[in-house]
Amino acid sequence: MSTTMTVRLDDDVKDRLDHLAEATNRSKSYLAAEAIRSFVEINEWQVQETKAALAEAKAGDFATDKEVQALAKKWKVTRAD
Repeated sequence: MSTTMTVRLDDDVKDRLDHLAEATNRSKSYLAAEAIRSFVEINEWQVQETKAALAEAKAGDFATDKEVQALAKKWKVTRAD
């Protein structure tokens, strides 16, 4: 099932969407729906991960100095104090 939604776009964005739709043989509606779906998925993930990180922080679940040093060594990161 789908629903109809009205969206206001700047003229420049609408023109770019027009060109992209033509270049990809897709409708503007399809491209807009895909962009919104992707935006929602990414932002849902970020919100969930932020909430999980805050819960871990409140519980005092932090990496030890040894764990941080091991990661720094693995990624060849030096301290910048």
